[in-house]
Amino acid sequence: QVQLVESGGGLVQPGGSLRLSCAASGFTFSLYSMSWFRQAPEKERELVAIIFSSAINTHYADSVKGRFTISRDNAKNTVYLQMNSLKPEDTAVYYCKAMRYTTNYWGQGTQVTVSS
Repeated sequence: QVQLVESGGGLVQPGGSLRLSCAASGFTFSLYSMSWFRQAPEKERELVAIIFSSAINTHYADSVKGRFTISRDNAKNTVYLQMNSLKPEDTAVYYCKAMRYTTNYWGQGTQVTVSS
């Protein structure tokens, strides 16, 4: 049974930091590219960051470059998103996604709210 379980969301003040985690099970994690998406109210889901199976190559949305860092630990089957210098516009539900060819798995999401 495939599972992606996100954690680490919450309420943080502008300028603060959070680290999201996504624990995977039920598939060969090291073979999959992993990504983080987010969806704000009344907006489309958007890609935030992706890390490929090699764990070397990454890609970020322009809006988070220099503030967010994606990483993975294949020994722990976990992908992380370190979020620094958070802004109110980062408020959204954050989802992790596993991708390999045409196979995609999604987590249930974790809420991140940036507000004073």
